[in-house]
Amino acid sequence: MKSVLIILCSNFFISIVWGQTTKSSSPDPNKKIQVADISCGKCKLGLPGKTCELAIRIDDKAYYVDGANIDSFGDAHAADGFCNAIRKAEVQGGVVDNRFKLTYVKLLPEKKNKGTKN
Repeated sequence: MKSVLIILCSNFFISIVWGQTTKSSSPDPNKKIQVADISCGKCKLGLPGKTCELAIRIDDKAYYVDGANIDSFGDAHAADGFCNAIRKAEVQGGVVDNRFKLTYVKLLPEKKNKGTKN
């Protein structure tokens, strides 16, 4: 019984922490929505760093992101994860101290390559 309680409490606290790192599910209608590339800054967007960290590229400039982490959208090291793919996303936020402060993000559907069967 004690171990079940510990597991439930752990899951509760983990969900709280993840909830704080994933931004709003709806955009602010008073702010501009931008379409950006989103991926691993070190692996895919050419930013310096020792670890994999979520980054975006807007207007040909890449920034590490505050407000979501690289695993907020699944395993970053999966075949379609951010360390292996660059995705398009709608974002809101702004650059502060050379980092993008994310307030909203929505991954856009991946485009199918011509000739690909699905």
